[in-house]
Amino acid sequence: MERILSGRERGIVELAGRLADSFAGRAAAHDREGSFPYENYEEMRREGYLGLTVPEELGGMGASLHDLIVAQERLAMGCGSTALAVNMHVSPIGQLAGLWRLSGDEGLADVLRRAADGRLVYASMSAEPGDPTLMTSSSVATPVEGGYRVTGKKIFGTESAVCTEFSTRARLDGEVLFFRVPRDAEGLRFKETWDTLGMRATRSDDFELDDVFVPADAVFHRYPVGHFDAVMLKTVWGWAMPTFGAVYLGIGAGAMAFAREQALARGRGDDPQVQHLFAEMEVLLETARAVLRRHAEELESGSLATAPVQAGMARAVLAKYVATNNAIAIVDRALHVVGGAGFFRRFPLERMYRDVRAGTIMPYNNLEALDLFGKTALGVEIAPATPPGP
Repeated sequence: MERILSGRERGIVELAGRLADSFAGRAAAHDREGSFPYENYEEMRREGYLGLTVPEELGGMGASLHDLIVAQERLAMGCGSTALAVNMHVSPIGQLAGLWRLSGDEGLADVLRRAADGRLVYASMSAEPGDPTLMTSSSVATPVEGGYRVTGKKIFGTESAVCTEFSTRARLDGEVLFFRVPRDAEGLRFKETWDTLGMRATRSDDFELDDVFVPADAVFHRYPVGHFDAVMLKTVWGWAMPTFGAVYLGIGAGAMAFAREQALARGRGDDPQVQHLFAEMEVLLETARAVLRRHAEELESGSLATAPVQAGMARAVLAKYVATNNAIAIVDRALHVVGGAGFFRRFPLERMYRDVRAGTIMPYNNLEALDLFGKTALGVEIAPATPPGP
């Protein structure tokens, strides 16, 4: 079905589409080599995509959450790895933009201006073994004069190859601290561990912090260990879940577009079985888009923050769950349409088939998500919640 977008959304999707079409020509080589697409980042920098979610008054495009969702879906149609990697920049920058609008903080304004003009590439790299929900940390922060010394191991360092600054977390007594770290900080060690089934060009390598100094003013949030956090819902989870979902849905949309080209080229448009498969793909695609739009509306209107934090978390995670699982179902059906040709690496569907599988293991993974949905539906408290901020 033809997508209905506002004039502003159409402009953003056209930008993402130009980039996606360019990236598509390089995607196979980066996938095969497991190499990071630096040239794609240079192109995004030139086109202003790295400033997509920076407020217009600070030099960016001022994209809303839903603007970002539709842009990321379109970008992922060309290269899922690039779309997922840059999501670790454009989503956190959008979160910081929201905080800046509330506070007017000049430090945040500086971060946003540097993102707008391409000097800063941000990354959110907080993943650790065994704790996907960010309620604690195996990394340890030790107070010292002027700040903290942090030691710990991180995994899935998506965008670590290109970022200039990143955010991560550590535990300090009974609190979880979130803070920013320059990519060239003394004591950081990056390891080339990323040799995976899919999303190979993200270069999501492991890294370690060995007694890394974190100034006190680099800490931007903290909350009690073992708690859901209302601020994290409005920022990290509220933006990351739907935009992750949008990336995987874009891979599904790309697979569907390829299958359409193949079906029409082979004269199979009148085949009832092909028509049935496309009908199912349309339902899956439009259902996921509707859930993502609903989430964006709830977050941006402030209504999501009126729900209990666990219930709000469940709604945010639901957006990612529906989008990623529907995307896998779309790709599977696209493979049925294309048939044996889709099994060959010279066609993009093979890469899309592998890339889309990562969606169900990224936080919240499917099992964690279903646990959250079921307990929330039955009124079972998973963890206490911090009160909402201002």
